[in-house]
Amino acid sequence: MSDRPARPKPENLLLNLVCNVGVPTVILTWFSGARGLGPKAGLLVALAFPLGYGVYDFLVRRRTNFISVLGFTSVLISGGFGLMQLDGFWFAVKDAAIPSAIGLAVLASLRAKTPLVTELLYNPQVIDVDRVDAALTAHGTRHRFSQLLREASYLIALAFFVSAVLNYGLARHLLKSPPATEAFNNELAKMHLLSWPVIVLPSMGMMMFALWRLLNGLEGASGLTMDEILRQPPKKEAAAAKSGAAEETDRRQD
Repeated sequence: MSDRPARPKPENLLLNLVCNVGVPTVILTWFSGARGLGPKAGLLVALAFPLGYGVYDFLVRRRTNFISVLGFTSVLISGGFGLMQLDGFWFAVKDAAIPSAIGLAVLASLRAKTPLVTELLYNPQVIDVDRVDAALTAHGTRHRFSQLLREASYLIALAFFVSAVLNYGLARHLLKSPPATEAFNNELAKMHLLSWPVIVLPSMGMMMFALWRLLNGLEGASGLTMDEILRQPPKKEAAAAKSGAAEETDRRQD
């Protein structure tokens, strides 16, 4: 029996995009007018889909983290702003505040026993943590590992700060109409669509660069190959274990 923690069920990326981007955009664009749900109801129904997806994803995968909690909070705040009919400036502030809070939390967690970067990058779902930890201890390079986590934390925090600036700029540029109007909801829908190419993709690119830097540093510090560092699919792990057992048997026979 393996002592490794069971992996959570992989997230359905298509369902994520449909619930968080597709359906809200359609509702805000075509169903929030006077002949549809109306501006206020349309906004609340559109926000209900990412909110519902967050709850569903937690129930299915039984896994949550600091960032998903902030995302959940962001949707609730947006709904509250819609009910209070606050103008676009406050949506811009909220959209900048959430990633800023994450970036600050990543930096502040460097003083904690378990920095947030371990949840974002160095976690058992991505990396064979047990094997890497054992290799770092054997090579006496845990100080180098701490340095790698610190460097990755700075890069991750920078990615969130850039996201905050882009979020604020995009919201201020697009949200011009009075709140609780069909025009405002259409602008909000456009902002949701543009957030992917303008904000999400650059931020994800910076995070992937941080992960690449971490993995390359781990190769040098642990003496392991990339295939040995990354968690393998269960079938591949079983095959590797079988091969290792066969090699050990051959060595004993020799």
